[in-house]
Amino acid sequence: MIDIVNWIKSKPLRIKIVMMLNKSITTFVYAFYPLLILYLVVQEDERLLPLLLIPGVSFILVTVLRKRLDAKRPYQIYNYEPILTKKKDGQSFPSRHVFSIFMIAMSVFVLNTMGGVLFLILGCLLALSRVLGGVHFPRDVIAGALMGIFPRIIYWAL
Repeated sequence: MIDIVNWIKSKPLRIKIVMMLNKSITTFVYAFYPLLILYLVVQEDERLLPLLLIPGVSFILVTVLRKRLDAKRPYQIYNYEPILTKKKDGQSFPSRHVFSIFMIAMSVFVLNTMGGVLFLILGCLLALSRVLGGVHFPRDVIAGALMGIFPRIIYWAL
């Protein structure tokens, strides 16, 4: 893990790419979701309630799980300075950033398949940036992605 972070730190361009991916994707997606909800309100779309409740309840459950597990972050275990700045320790598993983007991707997927696919790709890029940025282990982002996808699949199955 530390080897990957050190390799990225060895070139300023690599650092900028990781930081840019993390910041731009996070900002875009977190700005997009309220606009999506507003659009559904204006359209009086019957899909609004599930597109609010499933992410909302899931977000609370993931937050509680993170606090309970309080998994250490890579930089805590390997004692290095991460590329992405993080102000707190612990609560690494699962990645809430990655959970959120995959949950939003599945919400977009309900409304527009190609848009959902685009958001899933953005989710993979965000997950990669969180690992390469040194703030998550691969298991954290994989779990976050799966926890973002499965509630929607379960809802569809019912």
